[in-house]
Amino acid sequence: MPTEPFDEKGQPPECYGNLTTVFPVGSDGLRHTPPHCLACRLKTACLRQAMSGGAGLEVREEVVDRAYQAGALGFWGRWSRKKDLDRRRRMTAGSGNGD
Repeated sequence: MPTEPFDEKGQPPECYGNLTTVFPVGSDGLRHTPPHCLACRLKTACLRQAMSGGAGLEVREEVVDRAYQAGALGFWGRWSRKKDLDRRRRMTAGSGNGD
């Protein structure tokens, strides 16, 4: 990643908001931010952009599933959160703003 986050036209880098680039799944099955992203001045806005789409909903679903498997979330809590995520996914797909 270049040291200057914007190109000559004022555009962010190509990786901006790309969830698989800025928050990939590591070898341990968890998501980690790569070191080159931590050095970028746009890291917070970039990760927010990446998490705002349909892929972000999938990440949230991964978190719910891990919490349920670990026993930190009960059946009804899991059901409620999954239902909310499904509702959000449908709203995103219906508005045409999905990935």
